[in-house]
Amino acid sequence: MSRILIVDDEKDIAELIDDVLIDEGFETVIKNNGEEAFEEIKNNKFDLILLDIMMPKMNGIELCSKIRNITSCPIIFLTAKNTSFDKVIGFEIGADDYITKPFIIEELVARVKAHIRRDNRSIKEEKIYEIGQIKINTETMETYKDNKKIELSTREFELLTYLMKNAGIVLSKEQIFESVWGSTYGDIGVVAVNIKSLRIKLDNEEKYIKTVWGLGYKFVKVLE
Repeated sequence: MSRILIVDDEKDIAELIDDVLIDEGFETVIKNNGEEAFEEIKNNKFDLILLDIMMPKMNGIELCSKIRNITSCPIIFLTAKNTSFDKVIGFEIGADDYITKPFIIEELVARVKAHIRRDNRSIKEEKIYEIGQIKINTETMETYKDNKKIELSTREFELLTYLMKNAGIVLSKEQIFESVWGSTYGDIGVVAVNIKSLRIKLDNEEKYIKTVWGLGYKFVKVLE
């Protein structure tokens, strides 16, 4: 269950948002000023923060700038129409979105769900793929065989990543070329050239990268 922090000094608005989000299946916490919210964020994890701009003790802009180094969750600003709010500054200090008061509650719910879905996809995206003795880190673009670092060109690494992400699936040369080289035009022969290079560096015995005659290539999912 996703946890949402609602920070707004207008208690009626905070409670309205709270009721709606609970009905949508979220767990919520309400804080009515920036200082209390700051302490809450320091001690607890949230999946999204709804943050009013005009508040006593510490306004939303100040709070957002203070918490960005302790939480990476989406932050949606709530701002009144007659409030002077520089959107550029808001985004620069770490806000992900803003909603103008008075708002349509269905729009607020939709925005909340969209940001949580996007954040969850980002979290779930794998950084490390490992099959047998071969391991890649897509964040650092490093490749290892038997825990020994192997130097690959950028294109070789992108090809290996595509093969490993689709391990167990037969991929045609056309699929590989379009996905890795980003085009349906050009010399499709570069696929075979780079496959050969990967085999020389990582797979001399062709245990991992299999040629499926007449169809394409397959990176094994489980070693035989």
